[in-house]
Amino acid sequence: MFKVMRKKLLTLVTLLMVTFSAFAQADKIVGTYKAVQAGVNSKVKISKVGDGYKAQIIWVDNLINEDGTTRTDTKNPDKAKRNTPANKIVLIEKVTYNEKGQTWENGKIYDPTRGKSFKVVCSFKDAKTLKVKGSFGPFSETVYWTKLD
Repeated sequence: MFKVMRKKLLTLVTLLMVTFSAFAQADKIVGTYKAVQAGVNSKVKISKVGDGYKAQIIWVDNLINEDGTTRTDTKNPDKAKRNTPANKIVLIEKVTYNEKGQTWENGKIYDPTRGKSFKVVCSFKDAKTLKVKGSFGPFSETVYWTKLD
């Protein structure tokens, strides 16, 4: 009887450790990153939202236009979002962690320089470099974001 209880307890502890390890791995993406798109420097914050993750610009170089107005998301196909300041644009929505592939996927990435959204897959190239791959059909573009914290 004691052996059976001990074996069940050991199995439960092992299962809990694996589960917590998977959650820690999934949350590895959370943080602030330096990103460069079309020659414009920005900082992007990735945070956990529900059971997924989102990435939002929190700082952008040249936020103010020459006429003193704030740069906005003028190319957004959703007219209601065209007045969003450039330092508040949501780039990635609803990616979820795929433990087997060690990727964050099943979401979309928005490119404000083109006003287009694409399927996205994120993975770490190394401890400080996030590979962000946007694709549409057979075409894809990969950018790398540097983790700051």
